[in-house]
Parts: sequence; C-alpha cells; structure tokens
Amino acid sequence: MTELRPALSGPSAGVASTHWLAAGVGTAILDRGGNAFDAAAAAGFALQVVEPHSNGPGGDVTIAVYSRSTGTVRIICGQGPMPRAASIAAFAGLGLEHIPAAGVLPASVPGAFGAWLRLLAEFGTMPLASVLEPAIGYASRGYPLLPSAAQTIAAMAPLFRQEWPDSAHVYLPGGQVPAAGSRMHNHELAATLERIVREAQAVPGDREKQIEAAHSAFYQGFVAETIDDFLRTTKVFDSTGRRHHGLLSADDLAGWQPEVEQPYELNYHGLSVFKPGPWTQGPAFLQQLALLQGHDLPEMGLDSVDYLHLRVEAAKLAFADREGWYGDPRHVDTPLDALLAPEYTAQRRALITADAALDPQPGRPGGRSSWIPWAQPEPATADEPSWMTNLRSGLPTVSPIVNRAGAGNTCTVAVVDSEGNMAVAVPSGGWLKSSPIIPGLGFALGTRGQTALLTAGHPNSLAPGKRPRTTLSPTIVLRDGRPLLAFGTPGGDQQDQWTLQTFLAATQFGLDLQAATETPTFHIDHFPVSFAPRTARPNTVVVERSFGPEVLAALRRRGHVLDVVPESTLGKVCAVGVDPTTGFRLAAAGSRGRQAYAMVR
Repeated sequence: MTELRPALSGPSAGVASTHWLAAGVGTAILDRGGNAFDAAAAAGFALQVVEPHSNGPGGDVTIAVYSRSTGTVRIICGQGPMPRAASIAAFAGLGLEHIPAAGVLPASVPGAFGAWLRLLAEFGTMPLASVLEPAIGYASRGYPLLPSAAQTIAAMAPLFRQEWPDSAHVYLPGGQVPAAGSRMHNHELAATLERIVREAQAVPGDREKQIEAAHSAFYQGFVAETIDDFLRTTKVFDSTGRRHHGLLSADDLAGWQPEVEQPYELNYHGLSVFKPGPWTQGPAFLQQLALLQGHDLPEMGLDSVDYLHLRVEAAKLAFADREGWYGDPRHVDTPLDALLAPEYTAQRRALITADAALDPQPGRPGGRSSWIPWAQPEPATADEPSWMTNLRSGLPTVSPIVNRAGAGNTCTVAVVDSEGNMAVAVPSGGWLKSSPIIPGLGFALGTRGQTALLTAGHPNSLAPGKRPRTTLSPTIVLRDGRPLLAFGTPGGDQQDQWTLQTFLAATQFGLDLQAATETPTFHIDHFPVSFAPRTARPNTVVVERSFGPEVLAALRRRGHVLDVVPESTLGKVCAVGVDPTTGFRLAAAGSRGRQAYAMVR
C-alpha cells in the first residue's frame, strides 16, 4: 500500500476534520488557549457553514467525549425526538406508507445546535462568542464552495427556483449556480448567529449562563418562533410530489434539552472501546468486535481473503441485529446487554462458515424474536426530472457514484489536546437538499425522521417524542484508562464498517494512524439503507479495487456478490490519538475525496 499522506504527530494537540477550514478552526482555538471541547465545538459550528450540503444548525449530531479530569467517557445526544404530532396514524392520514425523504414532514427537533452548546457548557472553557466567531466569519465574509456542494446546488437549482425560493436566495446568488471554488456567503445564517450571541451576552452572569441563554434563543426564542411560523403557514413541496405543512412545533423545540449519556463499552484485547447507545447504530461496532474476538486477525493478514470474508460475515450478523433490535431505549426495551453477552456472541460466531451467508437474520437474545422490515421502494415515474429523483433519495448526495460509495455523506471532527482530553463528533442533517431554507434564518431543517418506520411494533417504529435511530456513530478508545484514539467518518450505514477497518489496521496490524485511514476498505449493502427509499442489495459487498484481482476472485468463489469501486473511494475517516510510548498527539484524515484534513501542534 502506498501512503498518500504523512503520519502526523506533535507534542501538544491534534485536530482532524472532513473540511480543512474546520480543522484550522479547531487548531486556532487550541492556540488561543481553548481545550479539545472548545475546539470541537468551534469546528462543529464552522462545518455548519462550510459543508452546507452535509450538515447544518437544523440537523443532528452525536458527540463522544473523554475528560481527562474525570477519566470518563460520555456521549452527548444531539438527536432530537420526533414531534408530538408525528405518529403512524398521522402519516397514514396523509396517505403515506413511508416517511418522505425530503421536505418538512421528516423533521425532528434540531439537535445539533443544542448539543454543541451542551459540549461547550459542560466541558469547555471559552465564551460562546469566541467559539461562534469563526462560523460567523465564514458565513458573512465567505468561504470557498466545495465541488460536491456546487454539484448539489446545480442539481437542485430547478427545485430551488420553482418551489424553495429561500434556498434559491441563499444558494443561487444573483440567480446563478455558483461555481466550485467561488466565494460563497450565507448572510442570513451569519445574522442568526450574531443575534444569538447578542441575546446571550445581554444576560448577566458567567459563560454558562450565556450559553444557557443562547439555547433559549434557539429553542424557546426567535429561532423556534420563526420555525413554528414557517411550518404553520407554509405548505412545502417534498419528495412525495405534493405540498405539506410540517409537524414540528415551537412546543417541541421548547421541551427539548440535549442530554449527556453513559456510553456502552466493550473490552477488545485490553482496549476499552466506547460507543453511543442503540438510538444510534454504534453498538453494531461493538458487536462486530465481539464476534472477531475469537479469531487471530494478524495471522490472517490485513488484506487477505480470510480476513475480508470474516469481516463481511461478522458485519452481516451485527447489522442483522441492528435492523431487528435497535431503537430509542426510552421507548423500547432494546436487549443490548444480551446482544453483547459472551454466550450470545459465541452462538452467533458459530454461524460464520467458509461461505457467504445469504439470509442473515436477527438473533434471539433471551429467546425473544424480532424481524427485519424490508421496504418496497416506490418506483420513479418515467418522466420525472432528475432533481425529483434526487429529492426522493434521503441521502445528501446527488451523484449516483457517490451515493453508491457513500463517501460524500455527513461530516466529522476529532480533537485531542495537551491535557489528553478527546472529543469526536459526527454531525449531519439539515443539509441544503433536505428541506427549504427557513426564511430569515439561513438554514434548513433535518430529515432524520425518514429513518423511523411506519410499521407498528418494531423497535424503530415511529412514535411521538421518540428518537429515530441515527447512523451517526463516533468512537473513543482507552488503554488502561488513558486516552488512545477518537475517530469517526461520514458514510451513513457504512460508518461502523469503515471506522472498524481503521481501528483494526491501527491496533491489530500495527499501521500508523494515517496509514490506517488509507488502507483499502469495503462494506456490505445487504440490509435496507437507513434512508429513503430504503433500498437493499442482498449479499452485495462494495469493495475497493485496490484489494487486487486474486482477492476479489476468491471472495466471489465464496459466494459474495461484489460491487467493485475505484481505489480510495470509501469513507473519509478522521482520527486523533495519543501515542502510548512517546505521549505525542496524533491526527489523521483519510485522503479520499481530497477534502479531509488533519493538523498537529
């Protein structure tokens, strides 16, 4: 394997992100005396501006933090619940069998903005104005438009002009499609953030009081009022081909607070691996690790047929359980402890044979049973415009190749500081293709509700006030209670497959962190995609061509159906860490897409 980027290490700190500007923002905050949590929050707010096709203030985020002062890992939930008016009956009353991919019907409470504030308030040190300053600067003074963002705007421009005028106002300056690399502004978003800062600074008290005031401005003040007014008075054209009012209300926003939760933990060869709970897909990472515990991976070889086959089959079993069992644990009894129990894992591991499993099913922890809901995607009409086809896809991308590879979805930022604090976040949702820009605010609402099911009785069924299961899944790893790694990636359903490849390459095969992000990778497409139209390709493995013809041919002989994609097209893993020998801080950003960037101090 030829490494494309150097291994980065330094004595003080490291930052990695899916956008070079966000990495620079995080590094600048560290240089100004902020800690890892200040830096991650500032980078996260900046990502909402410079990657508008992948995330925004109206979207969602999952954040994992390791605090050196307490020695603990915590998860900040930035996945807002569905509105109180959202029920299976409500969608049935609209004549819908699936939650739409785009528009305002799939909107849950916007969790990203509040979660970043919670990170700053509970773990950070800097005032809100300092942390929001870079995002406001890029929104007001401009930033270079990414090629993928320009491609999305060009593809959706007819919709913006015909149906979503405020999206056209922001993203079609002068009525024209902006070119990649051109200076892009979002003056409305800058004004929104500036007003939040002003209202926060008007409140007497310390930085925590001001952050609380900023939360109130968004969730109980002018932002919530503007969202409520827009959804009550405007019918929005959506992916159903019709226009609907939204279900989200000011009361839904006012009643929500981001929570700090306990993570789930698995010991893997002496490493403590921490993931968010089953309201995300994160435990599937732990289930895959548990299945791999009984095998000597280094003996197999990183790119060998045996290793790839084992990884694919373990992924099938773990994701079958995700499809059958994962949901918001506040609303359903998700038997995660049983799913991670050694006895259950041994039973599942015994199902792995030398041939590809064609019909993997959820297990039966404690004798209980569940099922996989296989959707029937609605066929596109022959004469629909290309923008409508894109609108029916719940992913943020518009290129069929990128949709297949998954490399263009979502964002990531990871930070480690001089004290050993670590933060990693995967923000998403509220992208410019999801729903129209809300007049006067400069951002769109998210569409995470599309990942919930209109099928009664399933753990991920829609219910009022319930979190739809999210794909956003950061990871933190400790060794002997000390910080080792923090990482994440864009990629929807593939996140906990691509990051697992990086984790194993670094910890089991001895690759440096940068090389571990660049190793050839793959993922399964067997199960329904979490996003509309919930397509599935049973027994299909998407694999980079760089594995070589002999390995690919051997996989086919074992019964796998391969979708071979070009080299270096799967994922943009971003990672930071601490070298346990030297104490140097590490940072790495996958070279795929020529966009992610890492920096060290």
